[in-house]
Amino acid sequence: MTKNSPHQVAAVIYNDLCTFEFGVATELFGLPRPELGIEWYDYTVVSIDAGPLQTVGGVTMVARNDLRIVEEAGTVVLPGWRDPGERPPTTLIDALRTAHARGARIMSICSGVFILAATGLLNGHSATTHWRYTELLRKMYPDIDVKPDVLYIDNGNTLTSAGSAAGLDLGLHLIRRDHGAEIANRVARRLVVPPHRDGGQAQFITTPVRRSENQTLSATLQWVTGNLNEPHTVADMAAHSHMAPRTFARRFRKDMGVSPHRWLTRQRVLLAQRLLETTTASIDSIAVDCGFGTAATLRHHFHGETHTTPTSYRTAFRG
Repeated sequence: MTKNSPHQVAAVIYNDLCTFEFGVATELFGLPRPELGIEWYDYTVVSIDAGPLQTVGGVTMVARNDLRIVEEAGTVVLPGWRDPGERPPTTLIDALRTAHARGARIMSICSGVFILAATGLLNGHSATTHWRYTELLRKMYPDIDVKPDVLYIDNGNTLTSAGSAAGLDLGLHLIRRDHGAEIANRVARRLVVPPHRDGGQAQFITTPVRRSENQTLSATLQWVTGNLNEPHTVADMAAHSHMAPRTFARRFRKDMGVSPHRWLTRQRVLLAQRLLETTTASIDSIAVDCGFGTAATLRHHFHGETHTTPTSYRTAFRG
């Protein structure tokens, strides 16, 4: 295996490492796979911290290599960073910039994107991370186009994945790039995971309930959410708040950050998610209970919010 080959993979580790995400990288690129009949990846682990490393869970790890290996690797993997608010060491940032400048691919898993973002290599590009960190990433690095609802993003030489398990999706995608779909599918079977997952991470995002400090508007929101099976228009909500429709819509958007119609659709979908998770009611029945009226309308709006279908969502979260 020649230096700087895309198949020369270096995984970076550090104190307080998440062993699951490191394990994902090792499982994807570090395990010998002679049954595939092809030249597999040459996998190396490098450490940015001296001495034995203390990982999450109390395991101690020792890496034989330092950051000089990053200068020779064709693919660098960054498992989740220990603290998104902690700037990575300058030595690591410089090594990654040097690697990228000579054409190496840099792949982050979950919060590992905060290392990649600190290099500036994502500026002007799209990136993703775990849904819990997307707003923080957007705030800390406004020049990055943060995509909160996808499993991974491939910009060519910079690749980012969502939550920890999405590292498997991105890794399989990279294997598909390098070796073709058949090889990637065989690796997925060995991992007992699907070669592709539908729906991105939108279906996993827990949306906080945003409240209004305006007591009149808050009372209207409670009234609507308590009667989502009923039809509601902006005029109805405005009348309940004793406002003109235009005034209501303007005040609603100011307080809630979205239009009344967009908010109402989201509340109906959230109710549908809860019913799909906790009941065995039919899709038609849930559509009526959530105010969508028909299963077709439910499916349309559900897919728009979660990027998956009600049936697939129920299978994933209820079984």
